[in-house]
Amino acid sequence: MNAKTSEESNSFLRVKQSDGKNEDLLSKLKGKGSLSSKERMVRADTIDLKSLDIQLEQKLNRVWGKGFDINRPREEWEIDLSKLELKHLVAHGTYGSVYRGTYDDQDVAVKLLDWGEDGIATATDSASLRAAFQQEVAVWQKLDHSNVTKFVGASMGTSNLKLPGKNSSQDAPRSLSSRVCCVVVEYIPGGTLKQYLIRNRRKKLAFKVVIQLALDLARGLSYLHSKKIVHRDVKTENMLLDYEKTVKIADFGVARVEAQNPRDMTGATGTYGYMAPEVLDGQPYDHKCDVYSYGICLWEVYCCAMPYSELSFSEVSSAVVARNLRPQIPRCCPNSLANIMKRCWDASPEKRPEMHEVVTMLEAIDTTKGGGMIPEGEAPSCLCFGRARGP
Repeated sequence: MNAKTSEESNSFLRVKQSDGKNEDLLSKLKGKGSLSSKERMVRADTIDLKSLDIQLEQKLNRVWGKGFDINRPREEWEIDLSKLELKHLVAHGTYGSVYRGTYDDQDVAVKLLDWGEDGIATATDSASLRAAFQQEVAVWQKLDHSNVTKFVGASMGTSNLKLPGKNSSQDAPRSLSSRVCCVVVEYIPGGTLKQYLIRNRRKKLAFKVVIQLALDLARGLSYLHSKKIVHRDVKTENMLLDYEKTVKIADFGVARVEAQNPRDMTGATGTYGYMAPEVLDGQPYDHKCDVYSYGICLWEVYCCAMPYSELSFSEVSSAVVARNLRPQIPRCCPNSLANIMKRCWDASPEKRPEMHEVVTMLEAIDTTKGGGMIPEGEAPSCLCFGRARGP
């Protein structure tokens, strides 16, 4: 905070005295003038700290927002915050929080992003991130695909938006800083693909279901790549399911903006178990990093298990780059699917297929003869006649 900001923030720190007049508390504490013992004594219970906090936040918001033209024309993607209502917190991560809410009577998910929250981002950093955010949402709002979460709108400022209290029946809503940006997307009720796989970790999925989920994700990524969008954090946790078990890719636009956080010095973004070797190694990368991550997701969908669950982050990172570590493909997995996994997670980005090629390969797989993972606790029979196949 600079000297001017500090001076502006201090200007409203006053204490209400019993005679009804406002006295400047700061000037007295600094020893300006001759103070009597009565004047030096201030009753703590007469100071409204909550009110001071609110005033301080409002003052800082005004300082933060200087230079932001409130009379500028509204962008096509900007929402009317008066129509947005936050219901409850769904998740909280490094770069922000996700709430469930309603916008104009539509069920939505709302992600709030605050790049200045950690105190590391400078004003220049934050301005750059906000500019990148504007570019991302301008692209996102033009996307339309059945396997991509539908974009509703966004806002560059949320000072008029109220956060619900942890206990909605008792806690008063809290205001947001004006520097917070928000993204509003359709609410997908079926949870994440990862949660679905965890629920099926023992009984596994029928091969037909595996291929359908794999196709949904492949088609969504193929569409994004056709629009020159690189997700950079493809994992089952970032994929949502609707009531019909259709996969919807989430967070693709915001992921690119978040990767520019000033703490991210290496350029590596994503989750270790899904990250391509070139990303882990800090090398230049393109959309083929998504293809690698897709291969790991494909293994996870087939096995209903987590990749490298016994290894630490550092062990995974070094082994993937230096020793070409990949998940072990079960013997019961059909060659047609195993070959797609291997091609997608090839160490060389140039050898990985395009996502539209993956779609074609998946569409050619015959699911009528089964081939799914064998459920836990069910011993395969007649192993001498070949590899056991699940449903």
